[in-house]
Amino acid sequence: MSYPVISLVGRSNVGKSTLFNRLSKSRQALVSDFEGLTRDRQYATIQLDDDIKCTIIDTGGLTNDDSLIDIGIHEQVLNALNESDVIFFIVSNKDGVTSLDLDISTQLRKLKKKIILVCNKAENLDQTSAAEFFELGLGKPVLISAEHNQGISELIGASIPLLPQSFDEDKMEVKGIAVAVLGRPNVGKSTLINRILGEERVLAIDLPGTTRDTIFIPFEHEGEQYTLIDTAGIRRKRSVDEKIEKFSIIKAIEALEDSHVVILVLDAHEGVTEQDATLLGMITEKGRSLLIVINKWDGLDDYQKSEVKRKLDVKLSFVSYASVHYISALHGSGVGKLFTHIRKSFEHAGAKFSTSSLNKILEKANNKHQAPAVRGRRPKLKYVHQSDVFPPTLTMHGNHLQSIPKAYEQFLKNFFIDALKLSNTPIKLEFKSGDNPFKDKKNKLSVRQVQKRKRLMKFVKKK
Repeated sequence: MSYPVISLVGRSNVGKSTLFNRLSKSRQALVSDFEGLTRDRQYATIQLDDDIKCTIIDTGGLTNDDSLIDIGIHEQVLNALNESDVIFFIVSNKDGVTSLDLDISTQLRKLKKKIILVCNKAENLDQTSAAEFFELGLGKPVLISAEHNQGISELIGASIPLLPQSFDEDKMEVKGIAVAVLGRPNVGKSTLINRILGEERVLAIDLPGTTRDTIFIPFEHEGEQYTLIDTAGIRRKRSVDEKIEKFSIIKAIEALEDSHVVILVLDAHEGVTEQDATLLGMITEKGRSLLIVINKWDGLDDYQKSEVKRKLDVKLSFVSYASVHYISALHGSGVGKLFTHIRKSFEHAGAKFSTSSLNKILEKANNKHQAPAVRGRRPKLKYVHQSDVFPPTLTMHGNHLQSIPKAYEQFLKNFFIDALKLSNTPIKLEFKSGDNPFKDKKNKLSVRQVQKRKRLMKFVKKK
């Protein structure tokens, strides 16, 4: 990375995520009084002072357990430490020195990294209350209260002298194509991201709901900048009991707002479920470019593959613009080909089209199939222009357009997508009917016209 890196390390529930949010001035990391909440690495870029930016990494809480998840978290922390220039070892003033703190400090000293001992939950900032932490052999602790914003400026002041001063200013700002990876729990989202990155960046364990936070991961591929967004698995509402998981679902939905392209991962063994269709509807509503990835494809026989394809044709007909890709994230087959489609989708979603070319397409659409009459009035499409990108938004002008049927609107979308040769990219249509210039205006009659009207009315009355 171009920025200096600071990692936040410690056992569970000492306030790492609270400090992460305080430094990043966000709620990017989930925070709750619930041990082991952060399971993946969470990244944010922060401004330490007027001249120095750095990347901070929130890591999962270390434990003494040997469970599958805890082993994975331990590996995540080791990976984060290898990326770091400075390590914040966070302990809790309320808990004092624990045996696990002693074990962690022993391991940290072996890394020969620059370490700052951060004593959190020390609201009074009384050094005498933190004297026992000298036992960890990491020098004088910096007392803070992340929750109450106390001691943060002192922590930043202690960090700046330890950061490397030479890094590439030109590469500080990460730009690129934001790709959100979405899907139900345990369909292989994290495995796919790890395969794309070529490293174990996010936890990939055969347990549903392993990813809880939304993780933003910048990287480069063939000279192109990307940001992968790994989201928490989204389940049906009735399956969501844990309060924390509900927060994760909200964060996953919000990730759509930050993305240019969405990869929806489906499990080939389970086929297309109702929840998958619901996710597709959500993606379509946001107007994001879409690639549908069928994972675990190599484990199916020919009959199962044909059944999956049949269900895809039926249930995904309303997203006919999206391409379908059959892969095995675990073995890597088909993953490399996704980049071409992602890049093309991004280009098409941000493309701008001339007004003249759009109106030629509109004329062809009118000639092929006119809008059906509604309540005796036929909508007339006269003019179109592009008003936005991501997704391409076309504004159409004409008469009686407020009564355009949904079926005809879908016809227009498909017609323009085909004519513009868009790849994996939906089109958004806006309709504006022309105002009647004589609306709310009464014709004022002259004296002669008034007299003539009276004579005619007498004639009508006689009849």
